[in-house]
Amino acid sequence: MMIDVKEATRKAREHLATFYPEAGKIQLEEVELTGDKAYWLITLSYEGESNSVASSLLVGKSLRYKIFKLDAESGDVISMKIRDIK
Repeated sequence: MMIDVKEATRKAREHLATFYPEAGKIQLEEVELTGDKAYWLITLSYEGESNSVASSLLVGKSLRYKIFKLDAESGDVISMKIRDIK
């Protein structure tokens, strides 16, 4: 049985929190079920420390994005990748 979008999102959030415990203000940005219904693609944003000296002086935090690929049947996280937003 396929997991629903809420369960997929919950699992992606848990995965993010495990590897980035300092991540703040985690938000859901995008959700997609692949055409073959085999995978959920979940994009989350979160606040992280800025790598840029200039932006850290002005803002201190910057939004980061991660895209998670989850098996739609088991809910297992297959991958977590950086999502560049331009």
